[in-house]
Amino acid sequence: MSYSHLTITDRIKIETYLKLALKPCQIASKLGVHKSTISRELRRCQNGYSVALAQEQYDCKAKQKGRKSRLTPKLKKDIENGLKSSWSPEQICGRYQLEQKPMVAFKTIYNWLYAGLIDLDLSVLRRKGKTRQPKETRGTFRIGTSIAKRPKEVRNRKTFGHWELDTVVSSRGQSKGCLATFLERKTRFYLAFKIPDRTAKAMFSAIKQLCKLFPKEALKTFTSDRGKEFACYPLVENLGISFFFADAYSSWQRGSNENANGLLREYFPKKTDLAAISDEALHKALYEINHRPRKCLAYRTACEALEDELE
Repeated sequence: MSYSHLTITDRIKIETYLKLALKPCQIASKLGVHKSTISRELRRCQNGYSVALAQEQYDCKAKQKGRKSRLTPKLKKDIENGLKSSWSPEQICGRYQLEQKPMVAFKTIYNWLYAGLIDLDLSVLRRKGKTRQPKETRGTFRIGTSIAKRPKEVRNRKTFGHWELDTVVSSRGQSKGCLATFLERKTRFYLAFKIPDRTAKAMFSAIKQLCKLFPKEALKTFTSDRGKEFACYPLVENLGISFFFADAYSSWQRGSNENANGLLREYFPKKTDLAAISDEALHKALYEINHRPRKCLAYRTACEALEDELE
C-alpha cells in the first residue's frame, strides 16, 4: 500500500469514525491507507482528535518543508542598500549580473518586498508614469539651427560629446532659482548647475562652468528646446560647439535629459525652492544618479561609461 497524504476530507472522516469507536486499523482500511498513517495522524492531537488542529499542524509543517530561501543576510543587505540608493530591483539584478555575482530575478525582489522580507517600506520603489505638466508660458524664439540638420551620428549615440540641455525650475510662488541641466547622450552622464533665473545670461554662465570641466573634444554639439534662456546660442557656437534646437512640443527629441530631470525630481520634488537647496545636496543627488547602474548601458553606471570615453 503506497503512502499518501491525508486531505481535509480524510480528517473529517477520521474524526467521525473515532466518534463511532472504530479502531485505527479499521479506519485505515476504510480510507485505504496504512494503519501507521492513522497512528501518526492521531499523535498530532494529544488531548483528543480535532480536524481543525490536525489540519493546522499539517499546513504549518508543509510550509516549513518548502525550499530554502535564497535571501541570505548579505543579499538582503545589498538589496536594501540598492533600494536606498534609488536603484530599481531590475537595476540591482542587472548590476549583479554585470559583476558576475549570483542573483535572483528582479521580480523575486518585488515579491520579497511585498511579502515584508525586505526591511523597507514599499515607498522606496521609484515612481512610474508622468503627471500632467502646466502649460509652458515662457518666451521662445524661432531662429537657430533645427534638429533636422543635426548629424545622424548624434541620434544613434555612437559618438561621444553630444549633450542635451534643459532647465528644472522651482514651483510657482517660489523663487526664480532653477537648475541648468546637461546630459551627454552616449554615456547618460548628467550634470546640473544652480542658476539665479532662466535668462540667457544665467544659462551661458552655466555652460561656461561645463566647459571648464571637459576637454574641447568632449563638447561637440548641444541640443535644447527654444526657451529664451537658450538665446545665448551664438556665444556657444563661438566656442566651437554646434547648437541645435528641437521641434516645438517634441520633448521626446531630448528624451534622455527629460528622463534625467525626472530622476532629479525624486530628490527635489515640484514644490522645492531650488534656490534654497545646498550645493552638498545637489552634488549628492547627482552622484547617486551617475552611480546608478543603467539598463541602457548594460548595467554600467554613467560614471563608468564617461571614464571609458575620457581615457
